[in-house]
Amino acid sequence: MSNALKAVLFSAFVFPGSGHLYLRKPVQGVLLVVVSIACLTILLSIAMEKAQQISDKILSGEIPLDVTRIAEEITSHAVTGGIQWADIATYLLLVCWLVGMVDSFRVGRSKDKADNPVDKEI
Repeated sequence: MSNALKAVLFSAFVFPGSGHLYLRKPVQGVLLVVVSIACLTILLSIAMEKAQQISDKILSGEIPLDVTRIAEEITSHAVTGGIQWADIATYLLLVCWLVGMVDSFRVGRSKDKADNPVDKEI
């Protein structure tokens, strides 16, 4: 299995930036990891905040203890508002993931070509 394929698989299925770390490109890898962790932290904190608000409404009796009503409340919280921090964090995480996969393939392919000079002549 080539370095390019391994790096893409690491970036796609483990975490953004892990392919770069596999290819010994720590600056790019750590940058992608840090940005991705920041995005996930923002998304999780927003989700926890919304869950706490809904939980408080359930405990106060404002929302009945009914699965369909709770699901409606969750959906209404998810759709309200325009572009917010959650949207920005989601798009940035997606961009990090895609950039990590594409760039790790590019770096891995150049490393494969450098390791195997016979392929250059063909």
